Amino acid sequence: MSPRTRLLVPAVGLLLLSACGAPPEALPTSPPLPRPTGSQPSAGGPAPSMIYTPPTAVTPTYTYPTLPPVTITTRPTTTPPTTTTPAGPAPSYAPRCTGEPTGPQIITLAKTSPAVPDKDVSVLDGPYCAAGWSFTTIGMTGAEPLSVIATGTGASLTLVTVGTDVCNPTVKAQAPAGIRAMACGS
Repeated sequence: MSPRTRLLVPAVGLLLLSACGAPPEALPTSPPLPRPTGSQPSAGGPAPSMIYTPPTAVTPTYTYPTLPPVTITTRPTTTPPTTTTPAGPAPSYAPRCTGEPTGPQIITLAKTSPAVPDKDVSVLDGPYCAAGWSFTTIGMTGAEPLSVIATGTGASLTLVTVGTDVCNPTVKAQAPAGIRAMACGS
């Protein structure tokens, strides 16, 4: 044992002994029980007849405050605002054409269709090209814009469809994904 430990043991013992105060008082005992009848007579005659009745247990009662009724209101679910994209076709999976067909070529081709009135027509957006197909938006004063889908270039330029809704079975089945996305929205 180290010298410190030798000093520590008696110090702890003295500390414990000094913490003790006066010895605790004796705990109270149960109430005195009456003597049964017929036991030792008292100096003045027979013992009085006493019957011990233990006290009845008292059950505490609690009163809780009355609270007003709770009304639950539900708020309508709102959807986040949608963002608007600038004018033009939704996601451009087809890039702008870098050669043919040109805007004037698409206008000349579109005028061959009875769906396009004989008015002053101009290219509003495009043409966009993908795998030999093109998508162009044309418009004229006082009329709704029209979409033009064509295949080929130059002299082999062929009209597939023109109108306000160009998502037809041919476009759905044969057009490349970029043109189909612009025409059908998916």
